[in-house]
Amino acid sequence: MIDASSLPSPGRPSPKAVVGVGEHQGSHGNAYASSGLSRRKLCTLGAGAALLGAASRLPGTVAGATSHLPAGNPFGLGIASGDPLPRAVVLWTRLALEPLEPFGGMPYEDVAVQWQVASDEEFRDVVRSGTATARAKFAHSIHVDVRGLRPGHEYFYRFRAAGQLSAVGRTKTAPLPGRGGIERLRFAFASCQAWHWGHFPAYAGMAEEDLDLVIHLGDYIYEAGIDAAGGLRNTTVPEHLTREAMQLDDYRNLYALYKSDPHLQAAHAQFPWIVTTDDHEVVNNYADQHHPSAPPSEFLVRRANAYRAHWEHVPVRPKRMPTGPDIPLYRRFTFSDLAEINMLDTRQYRSPQVCGGGQASDCEDRLDPNRTMLGDDQEKWLLDGLSKSRAHWNVLAQQIIMARFDTDPGDETVLSMDLWDGYDPARQRLLTELVGRKVRNPVVLTGDVHRNYVADLTIDVDDPDSTTVATEFIGTSISSGGDGADSNPGIERTLQANPHLVFGNGQRGYVRCEVTREAWQTDYRVVPHVSQPNAPVSTRASFVLEADNPGVQQI
Repeated sequence: MIDASSLPSPGRPSPKAVVGVGEHQGSHGNAYASSGLSRRKLCTLGAGAALLGAASRLPGTVAGATSHLPAGNPFGLGIASGDPLPRAVVLWTRLALEPLEPFGGMPYEDVAVQWQVASDEEFRDVVRSGTATARAKFAHSIHVDVRGLRPGHEYFYRFRAAGQLSAVGRTKTAPLPGRGGIERLRFAFASCQAWHWGHFPAYAGMAEEDLDLVIHLGDYIYEAGIDAAGGLRNTTVPEHLTREAMQLDDYRNLYALYKSDPHLQAAHAQFPWIVTTDDHEVVNNYADQHHPSAPPSEFLVRRANAYRAHWEHVPVRPKRMPTGPDIPLYRRFTFSDLAEINMLDTRQYRSPQVCGGGQASDCEDRLDPNRTMLGDDQEKWLLDGLSKSRAHWNVLAQQIIMARFDTDPGDETVLSMDLWDGYDPARQRLLTELVGRKVRNPVVLTGDVHRNYVADLTIDVDDPDSTTVATEFIGTSISSGGDGADSNPGIERTLQANPHLVFGNGQRGYVRCEVTREAWQTDYRVVPHVSQPNAPVSTRASFVLEADNPGVQQI
């Protein structure tokens, strides 16, 4: 039994930790409210990014932070860690006495939260500890950037607030860059976890894996309101969860619902996560400042609310807190000389979709070389980093299918304008640069589509002799789409129309990868159903890449 009294008394945090907070408004309504400007004026002045002022980080507890709360468990939304570096990792929690109640059932007061990091699960060897402030304006979330840890080392962590002790989480730092740090990296990637479409048994299976980290590629929540009956879960939800998210508290309430899931909590507590967004964290198929639901000046207010709630609920660094409608999502993680992971953002900087934004054929506008998927700054950051990389494997973790994805097996080519197909010159430019810069063993990881696929990427997909540039592993959803099936007519038509796709599957699950200097193995892990909370996980198919020998092989 863990004795809560062994935790330190409230005080200043360890000097090896940075506790992330900022000075944006944050209780209710929207993330612009404290500026004193009308939201239309704010949005029209350079997207509002600089107008909210520089965020000040205030380590330690603030004057007036309480250590007392009403009776109950304040850790109902679980705990998490993320963004591992060689000597640092982020610890996260959000206090919520009644997770599904507005504002988590918490009083509007700042709360002192103690934290510990130990090298053992019994906390006999505590290596870092301190006190953070769960600020009311950030929905009582905290992000502790714990520094001074050992590279490539396993740690355990926990929190205490108002005399209540959290569960114990496990995390792991990255190894040092350079040779000899690690011989193997094991991770899983996942995406698309619509709560109303089913339970999350895949996360229960993931929590039992032997992994170093988890990558989440987006659609952590879905912005649409939940059916009052709870959709496929058949679980009644409060009325305020039935409306589409627009305001800051709407998005917060959805995150609270999702993060109440025990299987999601288990997977978060077991591994550090690297998280990004796709579209449903804001609204379906948005592009930069554009969405049909509202003019840009109004849509950016919604985007600011969504990004703010996202940051409050995931284990990312304090410096990644959004400024108005802008959030710094793309970043890079290095694991010895074995692998380098580039986490990309394919929503915030892209050109608007053309030709209606949906399925289209003969869409000439998609061939405009001035259109971009990543934006100039992110594209330069990516290519410069890939040029300098000394890793055996170079990973592009992103949201949407990069391979050509024709949905018509007949003579006509029908493509989605929301995927890389709608930004063909940007895709060709990226693939050409991978070749020209001699990037070693590039691998693309993708979510979004709710199906499992595998594809070798070439410069000219219509030329069977075109050289393979990279391999793309496309992962299915955790729950979105419901129970799913091994195959269906849509998958069969897609495979017929795209001979470069070597595998297709429509079950729910996640993807597990094991990386060594000699080879990369990918296992597609699936569950038979999500209509019930428990289901076994099995491997549907496995693929291997040999280092410096492009082209995927099924095993």
